[in-house]
Amino acid sequence: MATLLDEIMEQPDVLQGLLDHEWPRIKQVAERIKAANPKYMVIAARGTSDNAATYAKYLFGAVNGLPVSLATPSLFTLYNQPPRMDGAVVLAVSQAGMSPDIVSVIQEGNKQGLLTIAITNNTDSDLALAANEVLDIRANQETSIAATKSYTASLMVLALLSVALSGSQKDFETLATVPNLVAEVLSSCGTLEQRTERYRYMEQCVVVGRGYNYATTLEMALKLKELNYIGTTPYSSADFRHGPIAVVEEGFPSILIAPHGKVFADMANLADELIARRGELLVLSNDAALLKRADLAIELPAAMPEWISPIVSIVPGQLFARHLAKARKLDTAQPRGLKKVTKTT
Repeated sequence: MATLLDEIMEQPDVLQGLLDHEWPRIKQVAERIKAANPKYMVIAARGTSDNAATYAKYLFGAVNGLPVSLATPSLFTLYNQPPRMDGAVVLAVSQAGMSPDIVSVIQEGNKQGLLTIAITNNTDSDLALAANEVLDIRANQETSIAATKSYTASLMVLALLSVALSGSQKDFETLATVPNLVAEVLSSCGTLEQRTERYRYMEQCVVVGRGYNYATTLEMALKLKELNYIGTTPYSSADFRHGPIAVVEEGFPSILIAPHGKVFADMANLADELIARRGELLVLSNDAALLKRADLAIELPAAMPEWISPIVSIVPGQLFARHLAKARKLDTAQPRGLKKVTKTT
């Protein structure tokens, strides 16, 4: 059975498989979306998939001019008062495709006569059977409870769908570099396991990012909670300044997701503020000057446009969470109280 580390290391191959085999299908679905001429998208997801949907909010908004609304599945199930979604295309992202509340959003989309699309790792699931169109994330079996390769595969499918909608060959060529970028970051993290030992007694921290990598912030915080049981809170750098920064005192750990891009200057300024408070600074970045100021520096690939960076940036975050769990002698195969498929209503 594959271990969590095995599945983290599989990601370049999984991402390349999507480029090689799923692109024609994604282009077909994009044509159906164009024909529907939506005013916006509604995306339903939970957990890790909800973090992927957060990436989609930035991606489809910035690249395709499509506003994205994250669904509130409880309205469709517990309250039995689904909102009108006139003019929307309805997407659902779910690795297992088995959660009744996510399926209910797709079913309601069908009732309202809307185009519905499932993005899933299980093309025989309830979700896939309910949707008009299905996109396979092709992550193969993921045995670890903590999602890794299925998360980056979901991001890649969303990015490919965005590119198919825009029709940009240049952007497709950029996406085609992602498997190599992920392989590069995996190769560069050879010493991360021993450097992670420093944080084996950490019991709380914050993870901070902004823009496209707000999704990375959410996902890395989730991995630290799932695998290490650490009280980890994710923040946008903007929201963090509106009060929560007060928790930072001498030695308090803050993890910054700060690759180059539109939000980099804001993240670098935040690093200044945290250093002034004598906080412990962990930085994932491709900026040499910022990395030099960190207590733990994790280098990201230099040649990485911001819009694809979340697919790459989360990978060292996954490794950090895994290595920290090992240092804390925790079971990454069976985190306490968790199961692989969670069904919520």
